Amino acid sequence: MNPLINSLMVRAADAPAIKPAVELGTPLLLTIAAAGIALLLVLIIRFKIQAFVALLAVSILVAVAAQIPLKDIFTVVTNGVGSTMGKVALLIALGAILGRMIEVSGGVQSLATHFTEKLGAKRVAVALTAVGFLVAIPVFFEVGVIVLVPIVYAFAKIAKVHPIKFGLPMAGIMLSIHVAVPPHPGIVAGAGVFGADIGLITMISLIICVPLGFLSYWVASIMNRKDYELLPGVKAQVEEFGSDSLVRVGHDGPGARAIAPPRPGLIMFLIAAPIVQILLGTVGTLTIAKDNYWYGVASFIGNPFFALLVAVALSFFLLAVRRNWSLKETGEIFEGALPPIASILMVVAAGGVFGEVLRTSGIGAALSHTLDSLGLPVIVLGFIISLALRAAQGSATVAIVTTTGLLTSAVMEGGYSPAQIAVIVIAIGFGALGLSHVTDAGFWTVIRYYGLTVSDGLKTWTVLTTILGLAGFALSYVAWILVGGLAH
Repeated sequence: MNPLINSLMVRAADAPAIKPAVELGTPLLLTIAAAGIALLLVLIIRFKIQAFVALLAVSILVAVAAQIPLKDIFTVVTNGVGSTMGKVALLIALGAILGRMIEVSGGVQSLATHFTEKLGAKRVAVALTAVGFLVAIPVFFEVGVIVLVPIVYAFAKIAKVHPIKFGLPMAGIMLSIHVAVPPHPGIVAGAGVFGADIGLITMISLIICVPLGFLSYWVASIMNRKDYELLPGVKAQVEEFGSDSLVRVGHDGPGARAIAPPRPGLIMFLIAAPIVQILLGTVGTLTIAKDNYWYGVASFIGNPFFALLVAVALSFFLLAVRRNWSLKETGEIFEGALPPIASILMVVAAGGVFGEVLRTSGIGAALSHTLDSLGLPVIVLGFIISLALRAAQGSATVAIVTTTGLLTSAVMEGGYSPAQIAVIVIAIGFGALGLSHVTDAGFWTVIRYYGLTVSDGLKTWTVLTTILGLAGFALSYVAWILVGGLAH
């Protein structure tokens, strides 16, 4: 090996752990953390600074204030980016590609039509809620809402009702899945910060989201007993839609030239395949001894990276090849899935930096000790902090990443089992579900496409997401009890 490279490697291995130049007291460290979070919220809310830039800037300022040596600050930044992105970047990218393939192929519309035909016209809201549950697993929330809008408009015209009658319960369960079920970025990033098992999170969160789907439908049906004003622009768009639009692919991509959209069974298979693969691997690693050869096989097969890669490969052959898309067109679809997630990846990276700064500065440990003295379970604190951050700045991803960064020391030093850590991450995710209002881009997506006024949006969407967030936390706490969390 080159002597210079060998020398650098030895020096890197022998480098002492980075510590603050001066050890500050707990009150001062917590004051710095509170001031940092307050500044973060002001930058995002008041000055409209992009969350990635705001998080990075605040992380550096907190590092300086906490007396981390100036020469080490950007080493801490690099470590934070590497430790977080190494765990989540591929998951988010592969999940986005899979969702884009399903979206462009017309698979979403196929699912909607299938469930509506099976359940009947009188159960359209039930059908769309079921479709929303399935679509939300691989497709980002805003994308899912927008893609399903033609279906909602068509049914609203046929039934002569406000689009919110069909759209509200569907959007509610879609957001619930978006904040709690991998491969969505917030929950994956939170799992990465805590080193949580993605398979366990997927298994537990999906079980919790099933009753939330029923709750979303029930609460929305109560809200929809009232008539809401339909904004003129959306009213005009609804009038343009008819029942014939239900059997069209409804997009401008390669699939628009296909004779018919993919069969609903195929789309359900593509959505379920990575989930089943991850769950099988998780069950295998929990039941097979670690020194057994098949433990390694189960770990490999159930790795979320591999599961999503297999799903993307399946979508290539089952959607692109079988539907005669050209390689150029398919490549453009793959390429088009990545730009929309760039800002998400940057926010996740900056959140990793913030978490690393809190850990290195000793703020995380100080917060952990303070929380211990309060006597509140870490799962409750995680939910409350995440809910407060979500309400304040709007982004579920930022809320989850910031909360996990704050609680890293408490979780890592708490002696929690993998199942308990998974439940903590899920509870934090549901904290980021509630209080969706004017600071949240998803709020504006819902009221814009469903034709609600801001006032009606606060009375319906904000209330629904808060109820679902509280219910999700309640069910997470039940899971917490079942995995022995009360022993801590």
